[in-house]
Amino acid sequence: MRLGAHYRSPMFKILAGALAVLVIVGSGLGCATGTGRSAGKKPIKVLLVTGGCCHNYPYQTAQLTNAVQRHAGVEWTIINQGGTGTRAEISLYDRTDWSRGYDVVIHNECFADTTRPDYIRRITAAHAAGAPAVVIHCAMHTYRATDIDDWREFLGVTSRRHDHMSRYPVRKVDPTHPLVRDIPDGWITPMDELYIIEKLWPNAKALAVSRSERDGKEYPVIWTHRYGKGRVFGTTYGHSDDTFSDPVFLDYVSRGVLWAAGRLKN
Repeated sequence: MRLGAHYRSPMFKILAGALAVLVIVGSGLGCATGTGRSAGKKPIKVLLVTGGCCHNYPYQTAQLTNAVQRHAGVEWTIINQGGTGTRAEISLYDRTDWSRGYDVVIHNECFADTTRPDYIRRITAAHAAGAPAVVIHCAMHTYRATDIDDWREFLGVTSRRHDHMSRYPVRKVDPTHPLVRDIPDGWITPMDELYIIEKLWPNAKALAVSRSERDGKEYPVIWTHRYGKGRVFGTTYGHSDDTFSDPVFLDYVSRGVLWAAGRLKN
């Protein structure tokens, strides 16, 4: 059975539950690449927050952890809580110091209908204080129903909807930037969703864009951002198993993790 084809099945729910809290120490024994994994460096301590609606999070987690560990030694803490719906408040964020000890936090969760401001602000306060972040796909629609803008400002983009599934060409806006320079010119994504970006926040910088097949406009799909003292790397792609199997996608997201953690310079 191909795991990626069954993210709504009972087996998927069992696997998601098994990943509720998991710590993995990655050796980073893959081949050294241009991202600069070097011998003797301490492992990057990464907190991955995942779970919620609409995606195959066990498969995405496996693909992402394996990809990043080809670039660097990583100590992973994986939190998959909140079930598979659109509304949840996970216990991780009950503590004001929830991000302490991590070099970077990856947000790959999807809880669009969670709205409580003080809960959301406990998350964003940690990033404003300096916790680096990587935000992937449905993180942009997480807390979408809330009235406050704190999460959107943290992300660097505001989005409330997406276009249909398609294979979208990606155009590099800043082709020399180390986060996107190795993306092949003319790269076309696997089947994925194009998020409609209503606003690029002032401290955000688009690195690559894709064109909507509906309205003909280009929207950021890869960017960097500064939120308070925290640096943020974001991408709106990452819906499908095919995307999380694509080496181009996995490579630029891995670079984003290293950049956010301070291991890859601009």
